[in-house]
Amino acid sequence: MSDTEEAPAYGVGTASSKLVDREAGSPTGAWRPGNDPGRRRFLEIGDMPLESGEVLPDTTLAFETWGRLSEQRDNAVLVLHALTGDSHVTGEAGPGHPTPGWWPGVVGPGRAIDTQRYFVVAANILGGCQGSTGPSSLAPDGRPWGSRFPWLTTRDAVEAETRLADALGIEAFHLVVGASLGGHRALEWAVSHPHRVRNLALVATGASTTADQLAWCHLQELAIVGDPYFLDGDYYSHPVGPVRGLALARALAHTTYRSAAELDQRFGRAHQGEEDPAVGGRYQVESYLDYHAGKLLARFDANTYLIVTHSMMVHDVGTGRGGIQAALGRVTARTLVVDVDSDRLFLPAQAQELADGVPDARRRTVASVHGHDGFLIETDQMEAILREFLEDPEA
Repeated sequence: MSDTEEAPAYGVGTASSKLVDREAGSPTGAWRPGNDPGRRRFLEIGDMPLESGEVLPDTTLAFETWGRLSEQRDNAVLVLHALTGDSHVTGEAGPGHPTPGWWPGVVGPGRAIDTQRYFVVAANILGGCQGSTGPSSLAPDGRPWGSRFPWLTTRDAVEAETRLADALGIEAFHLVVGASLGGHRALEWAVSHPHRVRNLALVATGASTTADQLAWCHLQELAIVGDPYFLDGDYYSHPVGPVRGLALARALAHTTYRSAAELDQRFGRAHQGEEDPAVGGRYQVESYLDYHAGKLLARFDANTYLIVTHSMMVHDVGTGRGGIQAALGRVTARTLVVDVDSDRLFLPAQAQELADGVPDARRRTVASVHGHDGFLIETDQMEAILREFLEDPEA
């Protein structure tokens, strides 16, 4: 190229323009003490012995409730959120809650989980970043836990939630319901504490994590730890954090939450606005993934993503119990298993394993083009399925 020739306007170097803005959500989107609590309440549950042998000191769970506990204390419902969910199951966005509740079509006045009939409880998972003790929380030395925060398991999260139930005066839940990773905890509740769960709903979940799920989780972990601003998990005192790594992890995960058919029908090969993919612009589907990645940054923390993903990876309800079938046989709760027919993350075979293993379990399927997220999107179907289950005289 001569000195008078101009460099091409577009080249492979422009691909970096697709990266999320480094300033977004920096260094964390975690809720912090001093922020508006919104509808959150907080319970100090003390020192938590963990499966790893570690003890997590001075532990707090953030939670929300709706409705009133009956005099007989027999109308409590525990709703357990998925990987990036939190305690805000229903309600508007507002101070303290950057997004609306994640299941308003199912939980609320007159809904299947009727807050005028039931006392509904939802906690932010142990290790979370929306008020519960997690890596962004202050350790006893006054510094954020960061890289020092211990690994957690599904059983650790459930044991923390039992302390919340005890504090609220709930000996047994009328219903425990969880979807996706929340379904892991719901199942663990019913296996570890069968006397405390009368009805159980397992939605888009499984008894153990499959190799395919492990592979996707591994890629998401690599995206976060490979971000140069991850700093081995000690990024809280820096002006920026591993937001690009977290955004990439979210984008990878989101492709597993939706079906190929939906993405093709919804976006095809359409360009994003005036952008031309031939010279470095984006397709609409890229913009869609970028949007959801950026949205998560405002309310989530990279270390929490690693902690909760790890609990998903090591989930196996049969560990130390003689295998999955022996563990499922411990469930005494009346059980509903729900799957989504287009789910490519939690496959129908996993739902069938649950339905076959839990005594007298019934199975229902949500028909949807949306994939795994069908349990969030197809609220009419989910509401009808749960209503039928709860209104059965046997309940």
